Amino acid sequence: MSTATEQRTFDSVNPATGAVVGTHPLHDAAAVHAAVESAGEAARWWASLGFEGRKRRLLDYKAVLTRNLTRIARVIHEETGKPMDDAVLETVFAISHLDWATRNARKVLGPRRVPTGLMGVNLTATLQYLPLGVVGVIGPWNYPVFTPMGSIGYALAAGNAVVFKPSELTPGVGVLLAELFTESVPERKVFQVVTGLGETGAALAGHPGIGKIAFTGSTATAKRVMAACAANLTPLVAECGGKDALIVDADADIPAAADAALWGAMSNAGQTCVGVERIYVVERAYDDFMRELGERARALRSGEDYGPITMPAQTDIIRRHVEDALARGGKAVVGGAESVRPPYVDPVVLTDVPEDSSAVREETFGPTITVRKVATLEEALEKANAVAYGLGGTIFSGSPRRAMELARAMLSGMTAINSVISFVGVPALPFGGVGDSGFGRIHGADGLREFTRPKAISRQRFPLPGMKITSFTRSPAEMERLVKLVTFLHGRRKSPLS
Repeated sequence: MSTATEQRTFDSVNPATGAVVGTHPLHDAAAVHAAVESAGEAARWWASLGFEGRKRRLLDYKAVLTRNLTRIARVIHEETGKPMDDAVLETVFAISHLDWATRNARKVLGPRRVPTGLMGVNLTATLQYLPLGVVGVIGPWNYPVFTPMGSIGYALAAGNAVVFKPSELTPGVGVLLAELFTESVPERKVFQVVTGLGETGAALAGHPGIGKIAFTGSTATAKRVMAACAANLTPLVAECGGKDALIVDADADIPAAADAALWGAMSNAGQTCVGVERIYVVERAYDDFMRELGERARALRSGEDYGPITMPAQTDIIRRHVEDALARGGKAVVGGAESVRPPYVDPVVLTDVPEDSSAVREETFGPTITVRKVATLEEALEKANAVAYGLGGTIFSGSPRRAMELARAMLSGMTAINSVISFVGVPALPFGGVGDSGFGRIHGADGLREFTRPKAISRQRFPLPGMKITSFTRSPAEMERLVKLVTFLHGRRKSPLS
């Protein structure tokens, strides 16, 4: 950190090498205030452009991001340590979502007529969704482009200005995203970045000029952000952790299920909120599945197939979960406690782990997985739904009907069938969870509406003769006619079921 007479700064570090890859300002409350104030002015201009004016600029921004794809991926790689291919993949998904939000904003949010019903036969009713003003986005480090852009892109398309506070582990990515935006929108500070530690995020969440906060991070941190928002009744969309389960039916494609389970659990070193952390396999498929999963997991190499643990303190949590599982009777089929060798963690596959252990109930956020044999799909679903988290999930089954029934019954915001984490690649689908996994949605039409306020307008086309009921001059006869009308419309009972 620089001396007190200069602007305070902090470094971002490559977790794989320890090398400093960038130095960034520690923005204090005054700096955050200045950013929000200027964003407020920019928000009014941005909203005045209308859907078409914003669409032209956002599609140009999409093109700028695409032309700089390798550059963006390189910064992700340097700040997180993840392989370049994975960094490219998350950037591609972010570009796809920006395109969808931009092209669908008018259709989802624009004015439309809605039915008035017989009681409002003399009215016309219009519904539209208006921007909130300035949206504050507090982003994570594990997917530092894809995840925050799920809020940033949708908030911009909805007509808001954005102030983005990236994770202190990946500030360079956020700075680059904002710099590239100015190539398409140089007129106003519509998209700004403030960098810093927790104090910077708290200042953003607690600023009265913020219309909404979009937060991604741990459940514990989400509660602190909510407390900061409460002072101004600032609404919040919170995408928190997960403990996602994968269920394998007896007639599932076992090689495909094992391949998907391994990717869902180990990609990005397991640092994925919708990653697979628990697997429940119907007894008849268990041995074949374990054989496939074990062979594939033993062939994986940390540092090659996936990167390091980005946040150093997470290795202690991973080690604690593995050691607790083994101490309580679990078996290590692949790896073990010795697999934790910071900054890397080798693949760990555990079986027979008690359902009340930390490895099953708490988010591990590492390349580890627990597998349990179950007698029935009903037992698998019961165990899958028995944790406090409810973000994503996966079903592998040869029966489309059973798979859909399980997917609907799984206590999660999203479920993939015969694939893993595939819902994130569908821009029209909302993303978010229930329980300790948070609330609100990004992506899709729900994600666009998340960053707006609904505006309802009714207009009387003509007065109803003999039905002047919202007036002190109404007569007893008019009220009698009203009661008769309501009774005709709503008073008839259906025949009881026999």
